[in-house]
Amino acid sequence: MTEVLIISENPRQTGDKAASDAGKTLAGQNATDAEKSAAASALSQAPESTGQTGEKAASDAGETLGSKDATKTEKSAAASALSQTPSDEK
Repeated sequence: MTEVLIISENPRQTGDKAASDAGKTLAGQNATDAEKSAAASALSQAPESTGQTGEKAASDAGETLGSKDATKTEKSAAASALSQTPSDEK
């Protein structure tokens, strides 16, 4: 028997401010791997892209949001990525 994974269409996209924050997070020297993963996911969902947040990036985004060391910019990018997780992964 073959399993088929169905990925639902996710119409949510990263806004301009969150995309800017994601770019700053990726360029930042102090961002952790988890913060950069969440930012990359958010950036991949900017209007020019068709990406969705996967399980690993969603986990990294949650970790970033819960971090006392993450900056406001990093948390903004993480929140955007997490808000674009398909409903079956939340």
